[in-house]
Amino acid sequence: MAEQISEEVHQRRREALAGRLGTDAALITRPVNVRYLTGLASSNAALLVRADGGAVLATDGRYAGTAARVCSGIEIVIDRAVAAVLLDRTAGPVAFEAHEMTVEQHAGLFDGREGVPLGRVVEDLRMVKDESEIALLRRACEITDRAFAAVLPTIVPGVTEKEVAVVLERHMIDLGADGIAFETIVASGPNGAIPHHEPGGRAVADGDLVTMDFGALVGGYHADMTRTVAVGTVATWQKELYDLVATAQEAGWRAAVPGADTRDVDAAARDLISAAGHAGDFPHGLGHGVGLEIHEAPLLGHSTAGKLRDRVPLTAEPGVYLAGRGGVRIEDTLVVRDSGPELLTQTTKELLVL
Repeated sequence: MAEQISEEVHQRRREALAGRLGTDAALITRPVNVRYLTGLASSNAALLVRADGGAVLATDGRYAGTAARVCSGIEIVIDRAVAAVLLDRTAGPVAFEAHEMTVEQHAGLFDGREGVPLGRVVEDLRMVKDESEIALLRRACEITDRAFAAVLPTIVPGVTEKEVAVVLERHMIDLGADGIAFETIVASGPNGAIPHHEPGGRAVADGDLVTMDFGALVGGYHADMTRTVAVGTVATWQKELYDLVATAQEAGWRAAVPGADTRDVDAAARDLISAAGHAGDFPHGLGHGVGLEIHEAPLLGHSTAGKLRDRVPLTAEPGVYLAGRGGVRIEDTLVVRDSGPELLTQTTKELLVL
C-alpha cells in the first residue's frame, strides 16, 4: 500500500506558502494547487492562506464529506461561491493566481478591491517533492513497469495499436493504479514518427518498431514511461536508431543532478542526436517534471532556463522520428538526488525483439 500524504504535511506546505506572501493573504483557486495544500481533490474549491499561516478552505456540498475526512486540520466553509465567500474573510490586499483566473472571474470577484498577482509560487513549492510524494510516484512507476511486462506477450503481428493500449491500461488498473496518468500512446511502424500518435486500428506487422508511452496514477501522482520494442525482423537502420536514442537517453538522465542547468541537461542528450545527423528529428524537449500533474515544472529544453534541485522528479525522454519510416523514444521517470539520479522506472532499456 502506497504511503499517503498526511495533514501535517499539508499544514507545512501552507506555512511555506504563507512565508512567501507579500500580502495579508493569498487566494488559491487552481484545483491542483488546492489539492497540494489541503489534500482535497475537487472541481469546485478555493483556499485562503493568510500570512500568519492560518487558512480557510471553501467547497460546495458535493465535497463536504470528503473535505471533512481529508482536511481535518483546517477550517472548512461549504458554499458554492467558493472564492467569493473567502474574499469576505479578509479586508486587505489579496494575492491571486493570475495564471489560473480569467479576466472575467477577476472582475466579478474583486470588483474594485485590490488584488496582487501571486505568481507561480505554489508551483515552485510543488517542484521539490517530499519523501511521501516520492513514495507515491515510486508505486505508480512500479505498476507501470509491471504492466509493460504483462503486455509484451500480446504484441504480435495482427494486434492493433488500440488493442495494445487497452491491455496496457487494463493491467495498470488490475495492478492497483487509481487510473491512467494520461492517454496511452501506442505507435507502430510509420506511426512511430508521430510523437503523440493516437492509437488506432493499424495492425502491428513483422518488422515494426512499436513505441508505447504510458503511466499509472497512484494517489494523484503520475508515472511516465516510454519504451520502443521491435517485432520480428530488425533492420539495420532500426537498431542504429535505437542505440543512438538509448545512448542519448542515458546521457540525459545522468546529467540530471542538483545545480545542473536545465538547458545543459537537455543538451547532454540533444548534442549526441544532433551529431548523428538527426537534429531536426528530435522536435521536443528532453523532459519535464512530474507529480500531481503529468507535465509540471521544471521543463528540460534548449530554451528553458532553470537549475535542478534535490528531490525533483522529472522525465528523460529523447526521441528520433523519421517521417514515413518510424521512430524511437525511450523515457524514464527519475528523481534528482544529491547522491545521483534515482530511476523510478526500472524496465530494461535494451532493445526487446518480440
